[in-house]
Amino acid sequence: MACTTPLKPFNNWPNDAGFDVLHEERDPVELKVSGTIPPYVSGTLYRTGPGGSLVKVDNGTTFSVDHWFDGFSLNHRFQIIQTGSATRVVYNSRCSVDPLIETIRKTGQMTGFSFGQKRDPCVSFFKKVMSMFIPEPPKPADHFNVGVTLSVNPPGLKDIDTSGGKKQGGHASGIQALWAKTDSIEFREIDPETLEPMGLATQQVLHPELTGILSAAHAKSDPVTGDIFNYNLAFGRTSIYRIFRVSAATGKTDILATVTDAPGAYLHSSLITENYFILCVWGAQYSWGGAKILWEKNILDAIAPFDPSKKALWYVIDRKYGKGVVAKYECDPFFSFHTVNAWEETSPTDPSQIDIVADISMYKNLDVIKRFYFNNIRSRSLASLDYVGEKRRNCDVFLRRWRLPAVTAAAPSEPRKAITVHTAEHSHSCDLPAMNPRFLTKPSRYIYGLCDRDMSTFFDGIVKYDMETHTPTYWSVQGHSPGEPIFVADPESTAEDDGVLISVVLDGYEEKSYLLVLDARTMKEVGRASMEGIVGIGFHGIYCPSSMTGPGTDI
Repeated sequence: MACTTPLKPFNNWPNDAGFDVLHEERDPVELKVSGTIPPYVSGTLYRTGPGGSLVKVDNGTTFSVDHWFDGFSLNHRFQIIQTGSATRVVYNSRCSVDPLIETIRKTGQMTGFSFGQKRDPCVSFFKKVMSMFIPEPPKPADHFNVGVTLSVNPPGLKDIDTSGGKKQGGHASGIQALWAKTDSIEFREIDPETLEPMGLATQQVLHPELTGILSAAHAKSDPVTGDIFNYNLAFGRTSIYRIFRVSAATGKTDILATVTDAPGAYLHSSLITENYFILCVWGAQYSWGGAKILWEKNILDAIAPFDPSKKALWYVIDRKYGKGVVAKYECDPFFSFHTVNAWEETSPTDPSQIDIVADISMYKNLDVIKRFYFNNIRSRSLASLDYVGEKRRNCDVFLRRWRLPAVTAAAPSEPRKAITVHTAEHSHSCDLPAMNPRFLTKPSRYIYGLCDRDMSTFFDGIVKYDMETHTPTYWSVQGHSPGEPIFVADPESTAEDDGVLISVVLDGYEEKSYLLVLDARTMKEVGRASMEGIVGIGFHGIYCPSSMTGPGTDI
């Protein structure tokens, strides 16, 4: 149902144009470059996330996607090409769910499971009950809306071909395969050049024991070996997390550990260190042992209300020597979408012991998930006023650092306390965090991400936060809404903040987007590539250098 909208965008910061984009550029177009894009940035930036959210139905009505996480997946490619002393940027894009949109156009309905699409209130109680026991007809493969994160050349999927004969040979850039992922077990194969959507695969092609239906959209890469780590969550009498590794060398998958004493929860990401995988089960547990997903047909409404009495649980799993769960910790409850980094270091209180330090973008409860309904984040929506000023405080994000003490001496049966080391002020904090990928699993100082300082109905800038001095540095322009920043390191430097950030930004006044390039040290603009159209405000991306070998880095 259409929402009545105010005449002017909140705080003169228009963003509505970024939340309903069905336009594609299937044929590559050249963008106008201004300023200086450093030569070392040459490569390819892929982005994914929601494009459109509204469909005109044949019966004259309009179908509306309710939640930002359910927008129709649209993929983007920015080729950054060094030609002599000049830099060119070439762009193309393509929607990956045209058949789904066409079905909605004809029927006015989006069936199957989603993240947060509200169920038809006219569906009877009896029909809801029966739907839990009599499964719906399987959804066609081309109707799966998979588009939260992207992986390039992921191990284990190298020899999988879902294209039905359409797949071409290798590309000169070294990008052999591109796969889209979400918080379920499906992968969508995407042509790396045309972005044409191909077929589906599931985690069971990696290992037959990965029988659960949920996982993390963010797998984790070993920065040295390229091995990929993630979990698979199955529901039953007890929830079962299977922690697995996919070898970059062999493509084979091993189950590293099985966790059965933690509640099934919505976990969008995890952590790794040099020797460990860390599964943090924060406060987003599913009701009815996961069975409520079948009742609600979506993830959001199946998550139980936030319980401030239930501790968050940390499971430390050995990822090198087959020891399984080696330590457990607990702390006060919180919620998170995104982890940042973790590493091992000598304990400051006992030099004979090793601690784990972990940085996470966290929330004090679950309210932020409901804030991301489209009507709550569009600048002209009346519902967005329910999240203005003090009304937004329950959705504030905080960067927090924890310490897991004496991991080498801990017992897996007795949880120890995870210690809060530092919590940044909300105005200094960010979500969709980024860092210099060279410092993954190593001590790191700087965190970059999207900040929310109440200047718009959504994110309103990019912040660089210094975890040592506890000081922020911002890039922010009135009416310009940035997307997730990605760090590209200067290959000639070893300094942690020597490089650039690349981010796709919506100019809400002109209703056009541009690829922004910031100096990661000063947070000043050094260059941009301007577009004549709009890139929807999306989720995540991956950057690949101009010539790469092996898998890309999943963060």
